[in-house]
Parts: sequence; structure tokens; C-alpha cells
Amino acid sequence: MKILVTGGAGFIGSAVVRLAVARGHEIINLDVLTYAACLENLTPIAGSNLYTFEKADICDRAALDTILSRHSPEAILHLAAESHVDRSIDNPGAFIETNVTGTYTLLDAARAYWEAQGRPEGFRFHHVSTDEVFGTLGDTGLFTEDTPYAPNSPYSASKAASDHLVRAWHETYGLPILLSNCSNNYGPYHFPEKLIPVVILKALAGEPIPIYGAGENVRDWLYVEDHADALLTVLERGEVGRSYNIGGHNERRNIDLVRAICGILDTRRPESAPHDRLITFVEDRPGHDQRYAIDASRIQDELGWTPSVTIEEGLARTVDWFLANEDWWRALQARDGVGERLGTNP
Repeated sequence: MKILVTGGAGFIGSAVVRLAVARGHEIINLDVLTYAACLENLTPIAGSNLYTFEKADICDRAALDTILSRHSPEAILHLAAESHVDRSIDNPGAFIETNVTGTYTLLDAARAYWEAQGRPEGFRFHHVSTDEVFGTLGDTGLFTEDTPYAPNSPYSASKAASDHLVRAWHETYGLPILLSNCSNNYGPYHFPEKLIPVVILKALAGEPIPIYGAGENVRDWLYVEDHADALLTVLERGEVGRSYNIGGHNERRNIDLVRAICGILDTRRPESAPHDRLITFVEDRPGHDQRYAIDASRIQDELGWTPSVTIEEGLARTVDWFLANEDWWRALQARDGVGERLGTNP
């Protein structure tokens, strides 16, 4: 399949591109290369004749039209997004521009391209979203595909808006769409402003490891390479117009996750143990959702997909990857906002 991937130089996008090329798909990576993008994420496949990079903004309709016409993709896998909740608190406008206006522009360009191609039945527009659009859970319950939307941050609100646009383009114009909502991702090439890489890098530096509130917030953790596999599964076999929740079956409180990472580092860097002595509780994020948990039975029952990596195995792989790739993460630490406390401006 020839697939246009938006945001393919980001964390999840690059995992999808690497896996897709390894499986023989032809990939056009469209990325504007914001602060969170990193072409080094694609070094393993950069020389492949199945891979092409196009630097462009999803808000630039003329560029989208040119790229679609030039490459004639059979599918679009839309991952380009602003995704860091803390940054959305400080600068919500950037999230509206990329996640809402950008998705609208891409949808409209995709529709025009699809219609110009004669509305091919096999064409797909797969929009990748987040479980955060559903809001927050209490101590029990799971998000299903039918859970009402109730976003609580500018980030999740912008993703909810983009989800609704995708559904509307299917219902109104017939564009053959797929939609997926995932839980928290982690793994290799994780940009060093998110929780797990922050914990690893702070611990390695012997600096305080910041934990919001009391660390009681619960997330379902999904290894990024499992997510990439799930996205290609949905793209290849999902039912048009249908949404699929993708989860890792790995719920953990933040404080327990951080202690597990510290325990792994104690075995890898025993001279600095115990690393959990560095845990420091800080003021909570405004509007911090208490718990996310995914019911992923639809994708399992209908498409046969289940996650393959446990949280214990995935965290060990992730720590080892960061230990082995210091040049990669050190080069990113000078980027805007990395290492700073963001999201304190409610």
C-alpha cells in the first residue's frame, strides 16, 4: 500500500513509518518539523526506496494538493498534532491551529483528491486520536468507543474537535474514514518532555524527579511499537466509518510507574541507587484528569489485535534504549521548553 503519513517524524508517527516500511509499504512522510519532530527517528529506514519525506504544514492547502497529486497515495494516516497537555495550557492557540484547522484542511484536501480519483473504494483516511477526548474516569470503568466525549484540557478539546470533523466528513461527504483513540504511549524515541523520558533523564542526571500532585493519577500504558502495529491493522482491515480504541492493558498509578523505572535504573546504574530518593512531589497540573482506562475489546474481537508488550518488559526496553542512545536525547534537550515546568498558567 502507498500511504501518506502526516507527522511521521514524531514519536508515534516515526514508529508507524519504520514498521510500515519494514512490512513493504511505500511511505510518504509529511511533516512540518516542529520542535517535537526529529528526522533522526527515521535513520533506520532513511535510505529505503520505499520512503519519501515531504516537508509541509497540514494547514497549507496548496502544499497538500501538490503532494497528494504528486504521490497518489492509496491511504492517509493522520498523526500530525500538537500533543503535550502542559503546552496546551500555556498556548492553546497552537493546538487549535494544528489539531483543528490542520485536520480540517487535510480532510478537505483528501476529499478533493479522492473525488478527483473517482472515489476509489479502497481509499482510507485514518485519523489517530487519544483517549483523553473522553475526559476522566473514577476508580472503576473503562472508555469504550461509545463513551461520550468530555475533554478537560485544551489539548483534548482540540483532538475531540478533530475527531468530530473526521466523522462529519464521512457522514456528509462519504469520505471513507477510520478513527482510533489510543491510551498513553511510551517507548524508544519518546520526546524528552513526556513523563517516562523525563523520569529516566532526571534520574540519570541525579536531579529531582517531578511528580504532579500525589502521583495518584492512573494511565493505561501502550508500547509505541504495539500501537504502530495496531494502527496498520486498523488501516488495512478496519470497517469504514468505525472507531477503534487501542489500549495496552497496563494501568498504573504515576507514582508506581516512576518507582518501577527507578527500580530498573537501580539495576542498570547501581552506583547511583536508589534512584527513588530523587522523587519530588510538585504542584499538580490544572484540570489533571484522574484516570484513563481503555476497553480495547472491539479491535481484539473484530480485527484480532492485542498488545504484545507488558509494562514490565516495555519499561525495561525503554530504559535500555535511552541508556544506549544518549546522543539522540542530548541533542533534543536544548529545544524550546524541554526540561522546564510547563502548564502552570491556568
